[in-house]
Amino acid sequence: MKPLVLASLFAAASFSAQADDKVVREAIQTLVPNASIDSIAESALPGFYEVSLGGQLIYVTTDGRYLVQGNVYDIANKVDLTEQKRNGARVAALAEVPRDRRIVFEPKEVKHRITVFTDIDCGYCRRLHQEMAEYNARGIAVEYLFYPRAGLGSESFQKAVNVWCAPDRNAAMTRAKAGETLEKRECDNPVSVDFQLGQQIGLTGTPALITEDGTLLPGYMPADALLQRLDGLKQAATQ
Repeated sequence: MKPLVLASLFAAASFSAQADDKVVREAIQTLVPNASIDSIAESALPGFYEVSLGGQLIYVTTDGRYLVQGNVYDIANKVDLTEQKRNGARVAALAEVPRDRRIVFEPKEVKHRITVFTDIDCGYCRRLHQEMAEYNARGIAVEYLFYPRAGLGSESFQKAVNVWCAPDRNAAMTRAKAGETLEKRECDNPVSVDFQLGQQIGLTGTPALITEDGTLLPGYMPADALLQRLDGLKQAATQ
């Protein structure tokens, strides 16, 4: 096939994709006028586009007529394609968070790392922190980010700022998780950025545990159960 013909075909395909993208975008905005659409991409589901919308994935037909919420499962390969995509998005988002923007509790020999979005006032977050020595003893490093569920400017938000601005953040975290009232402090802090990141990746509660492959484990898990789950994920990834 001549190069000019090939170029014409590629241009036509690109124009068609852009046209469909516009149709899908306009269709969503008729439902939610202020919708923040992160991305629109071709889906493994024939006739649908995959739309990332405020931390959630939805599927919209290429003509913009139908919208489907739910997970797309590849039966032949036994893979949840939607969750797989979410995992990748979480990994990419968390890769942008440097170590010095986290409060890290880790053992000398690390077998697994998890990122935990936490709320100082969350009961199960406190229970998780009470078992920190048990997690570390099993080789699990815990890297905290803040997600004050009551939102920006709330009392829980200020408690997170108090922890971050303390001279010893790890010690302050432990004291705050034990219910101690810390001295009110102000400084440059990442609490609002952490909170917005949690919203971006679709968190709905705390503690939210995210593994190295992006798997979201919602809620508190005892140390042995968490180790078993992390070992299983790592083993599955090598198969």
